Amino acid sequence: MPARKPLQFTAADPLLASFPPVVAADTRTLILGSLPGAASLAASQYYGHPRNGFWKLLSEITGEDLVAMAYENRLQALLAHRIGLWDVVAAARRKGSLDSDLRDIVHNDLADLLAQLPQLQTIAFNGGAAERIGRKSLGGLAGKYRILALPSSSPAFTLAYAEKLARWRDLVRE
Repeated sequence: MPARKPLQFTAADPLLASFPPVVAADTRTLILGSLPGAASLAASQYYGHPRNGFWKLLSEITGEDLVAMAYENRLQALLAHRIGLWDVVAAARRKGSLDSDLRDIVHNDLADLLAQLPQLQTIAFNGGAAERIGRKSLGGLAGKYRILALPSSSPAFTLAYAEKLARWRDLVRE
């Protein structure tokens, strides 16, 4: 298989921005992704690509059919389970949806958000890029929390669903 040609970016390439955090004062678990992909950005929804396994995985973990719910109801259901969402990347340039193509990354202020979540116990990274970027952003704060490195819910990460689910079940193990 030939090597992939590196992408070229210019200042004319748009800077893609993440969504605001979905959290409440009683959030105990925070799931951090990298930056929403093209389908999610177009839909203005976290994990908006229909093949992304995120909502299916969380349905199994929460016992609620999040997939069948309207998006706003999904978010409210997560908050009721004391689960929050955000991304480690506030903005970046990217062609397509692959995390490996992120350039000119601007980090979200994780320390500021964590200071607003006094009941937070677990930080879970959805995928390797989120973990790499997020651990750098957390710095010394990481020691205050249970940190989980979860396999990406993206369809681009080809781990079998059953294996992903087994690892994602760690969210509910203390």
